[in-house]
Amino acid sequence: MKSISRVIKAPAPHWVGNGFPARSLFSYHNQAAEMSPFLLLDYAGPMHFPADGVKRGVGEHPHRGFETVTIVYQGEVAHRDSTGKGGVIGPGDVQWMTAGSGIMHEEFHSSAFSHTGGELQMAQLWVNLPKKDKMTDPNYQGIRKADIPDVALADKAGTLRLIAGEFEGHQGPAKTFSPMQVWDIRLHADGKTQLTLPQDWTTAVVVLEGNVSINGADPIGDADMALLSRQGREVALHASQDSVILLLSGEPITDPIVGHGPFVMNTKQEILQAFNDLQAGKFGQL
Repeated sequence: MKSISRVIKAPAPHWVGNGFPARSLFSYHNQAAEMSPFLLLDYAGPMHFPADGVKRGVGEHPHRGFETVTIVYQGEVAHRDSTGKGGVIGPGDVQWMTAGSGIMHEEFHSSAFSHTGGELQMAQLWVNLPKKDKMTDPNYQGIRKADIPDVALADKAGTLRLIAGEFEGHQGPAKTFSPMQVWDIRLHADGKTQLTLPQDWTTAVVVLEGNVSINGADPIGDADMALLSRQGREVALHASQDSVILLLSGEPITDPIVGHGPFVMNTKQEILQAFNDLQAGKFGQL
């Protein structure tokens, strides 16, 4: 069994732009080595927004050196970037954006959602790129709910949606630069499952909703995260109520991490170069 290294309790929320009330469960600023290859996780909502037609979100901004993964549980998010790609993603959809050498993008509530209102619930994960891939061409993967395998767990415990990686012969649709698993797990009340993960990988179990015991330990609840040891392979989950879980597991990237705001590179000089390239217009435009 993988032991629990520590539990991170739900932090206080803060606003990202005017549209995303986010709780940052971890960040490369203080947890870079232990969370690699993952850099940051923001969990936004659930929050009810009025049907007032107000444009809410985050305007045009740059990124370089990593990928952003946006998973929508409720509501709709509209994305647009300097590669000319984008679109609207709704419940069950995922957008996987590779910033690479540099991208400009914006994220807002969709126009339809702004006018109808409702609950918004989403998570955004930042994934590091290996040194050799930091300056890869920017790209956008729009992954629809229908394209994500939804695997029934044994004993009718619940389901596992396979966004990235593999599970029981199924392959997730996301194309990644380093090996990882990104699983959206739903457990029913009193549902139990045991999962096998690679030895020596970083593993985190994030409870977005519900109440879940990990390997028999005291349960954790809404917006809590358990970081597991890299030793061992088995993870046992037991939900005392209907629960939504995001499981992250990945092979650590050992390259140095130097970040500043929207840029995550390997040296301070590369960060300075990113700012110079941004000012020179090399990130493109919307």
